[in-house]
This record gives sequence, C-alpha cells and structure tokens, in this order.
Amino acid sequence: MITCVIRYEIDPFARDAFTTYARNWAEAIPRCGADLVGYFAPHEGSATTAYGIYHVKDLAAYEAYRARLAADPLGKANYEFARNARFILKEDRLFLKCVSGLPALMVQP
Repeated sequence: MITCVIRYEIDPFARDAFTTYARNWAEAIPRCGADLVGYFAPHEGSATTAYGIYHVKDLAAYEAYRARLAADPLGKANYEFARNARFILKEDRLFLKCVSGLPALMVQP
C-alpha cells in the first residue's frame, strides 16, 4: 500500500472554491478506486497550504486509478472547475510507504 499526499498552494481568498473541489473529489476518488483519507484546508497558521491524501495498492494501481478519474464525469468537471477558477496556485504529489506498521485506519479485512 502506498499513500499519495498532494500538497496544494491555494489562493487564500478562494478557500470556498477549494472546499467545493475537495467535496467533489470525496465522491469521485473512491468511485475510481483509491481509498480517500481526506482533503484538508487551512484552518489556522498558513492560509495557503492544503492537502489531499489517499491510499492505493501500488504505482500500477495509481496509474489505473488516474485514468479512471480522468474519464469520470465528475472528475472531468472538477479538473475543469479548478482550471477555470484558478484557485490552485501550485500542486505537488508525494508517494509514501508506511514503514512503521499499518495504522488501524489502513488495515483492510
């Protein structure tokens, strides 16, 4: 299992747009095959840093998931929404592997 952590730099005056974006992904991501942990928007401290976090089996599963997400009607609409509204200033992806043992949230039956 690998975890994808997406770090966003967002427009601090467009948090509502990021919230809409995140809620759309909360529907589309699980449907397309990833285990969504959640999207996290600024609360206190940095007004521009947000995160999206999800798990996939491996990088091959990630590539298949991304293809399904790009073809998904809500996925397509959400990509277009972000492109048009321009509230995401920067986006970085990091792939991590848990090496301390699986936390209870990641254990699957």
